[in-house]
Amino acid sequence: MTIPAPLRTTLFEETLPGGGHTSFVLKRGQLLRLTDIEGGANISMMLFNAHEKSERLNLPDSLKCQHTAKLTAGHCLYSDMGRVLAAIVTDTCGWSDSFGGVLNAEEVKAHYGEGRYQELRNGFFRNGVDNLLVEMGKWNMNLADLLMTLNLFSKVTIDAEGRFQFHADNSAAGDLIELYAPMDTLVVLTALQHPMDPNPQYAPKPVQLSWHQVADDGITVLCRNTRAENVRGLYNTDRIHL
Repeated sequence: MTIPAPLRTTLFEETLPGGGHTSFVLKRGQLLRLTDIEGGANISMMLFNAHEKSERLNLPDSLKCQHTAKLTAGHCLYSDMGRVLAAIVTDTCGWSDSFGGVLNAEEVKAHYGEGRYQELRNGFFRNGVDNLLVEMGKWNMNLADLLMTLNLFSKVTIDAEGRFQFHADNSAAGDLIELYAPMDTLVVLTALQHPMDPNPQYAPKPVQLSWHQVADDGITVLCRNTRAENVRGLYNTDRIHL
């Protein structure tokens, strides 16, 4: 848990409804604050270099180089080029899951039932794969570009027998995560339940999004102090902007 970063005036804010999806470029020097409105939210996120989308989030490298199986404040989200697409500077719930992925249409049907548009109209049951592909299509990407997601606000641990354990109470109403962009980063989000969530009802939660310009250049100090690898990663990122 960390203290939320000092911010200048909010640049923009909106609510991402449960089941919704969005994408945008978080510009270098900006901060994205995600707030769990009701508690129990899950946001599946992909990251790309906004100017060269073949460079994208590499979760195995992000975990390996920081010697961790979880991602929280003080950790960096690395691309496959060893640069930092985003730094987690605040996380009041303390854990985001990098293992669980997202559900496809068949899996959503198996978990929650039919949930068709014909009967439910805009309340139909959405799935993570299709939601992400809709947003990726806006940036001239397709199924071949679909990659692992980081599930913000969700906690998954591994027990002594190697089984995944989902923690349903990880995020409470008002919990927030702040991501700082040391480079122009394309962010792709969908607000759907975690694949391991045992709730038998389709009930994805909304999240508040707000964009800010940070108040000072020391925002990445926590990340730089966490691991020596992060010093190098942020150096590699700053180098492309010389």
